[in-house]
Amino acid sequence: MLAAAVAIGPALARDKKKEQEKDEHAHRFGIVGHRAAEGGEAALKAVLDNAKDDDLAFLVVTGIKGPDESCGDRLYQKRRNLFDKARRPVILSLTGNDWTGCRNSAGRTNAIERLHRLRELFYGEPSSLGKEKLPVTRLSSSPRFRSYAENAHWQVGNVMYATINLPAANNHYLPAAGRNSEYEDRLVANRFWLNRLFAIAKQDKVDAVVLFAEGNMQPLLQPANGLRALLQRAPSGHDGFAEARRQVQLRAAKFNGQVLVIDSAGLPKDAQPAIEWRGNLGHLSVGAHAVEVRVAGTGKNVFRLGEAVR
Repeated sequence: MLAAAVAIGPALARDKKKEQEKDEHAHRFGIVGHRAAEGGEAALKAVLDNAKDDDLAFLVVTGIKGPDESCGDRLYQKRRNLFDKARRPVILSLTGNDWTGCRNSAGRTNAIERLHRLRELFYGEPSSLGKEKLPVTRLSSSPRFRSYAENAHWQVGNVMYATINLPAANNHYLPAAGRNSEYEDRLVANRFWLNRLFAIAKQDKVDAVVLFAEGNMQPLLQPANGLRALLQRAPSGHDGFAEARRQVQLRAAKFNGQVLVIDSAGLPKDAQPAIEWRGNLGHLSVGAHAVEVRVAGTGKNVFRLGEAVR
């Protein structure tokens, strides 16, 4: 259990048991925000040590390192070894800190090389990390997108889960001309990935789809239209999340179940994670918190958020 994030008392435990008796697909999963950005390896180790509850279906961990930590293979390998020791299945959701700011000994960016190395080291198998493996299907199984192994989907009960690489810093969009080949190629891959996910979700008739990313695409943001659009000022810069947001909104509108987008965007001071809904589309930002989500039932009450702490 995520002892540092959720306290389940006897009454809650009884409720969970009754819930599972009513719904054979009921389960729980954990989501760890960008802990490494604040506490490095010690913070990651602490939360993994606490995630030992056999009833926890899996744990999604956002990021492996902070912005001031090394981008070298030695650190990457140490974090891989740490995840391999975890008792529960671990899914790694990449952050921009893991690769976008990396530079070589000459001070030049080597972000793309480091991203490829992360893919080799953490996403080489068709399964989760951790001692107990959870089978996953990777975007890299598609010949056209063999590089994008970090995008993976899996199913627990009647819910489809998936990761998508959307770094927090405006989806790694670079304003300087001629520097956005990585962003543009990943945009194409993510577009294909989202289309594929919702096609599978429809085919398999799942109750819900959950997407994990680092960056906040603001999925509930509504585009301006009519007079409001005419009066709206021109945007001050390129919105790197606009296409993903638009695609998720369109797909969710045509999907019969719930769609929950979870990211690790920062929260206002003293704020706690909370799920906000607009129709069947939900959004949860966890910051650096570790929280537990209980999944049961259908309709509007599939997801219930556990207690969160810093």
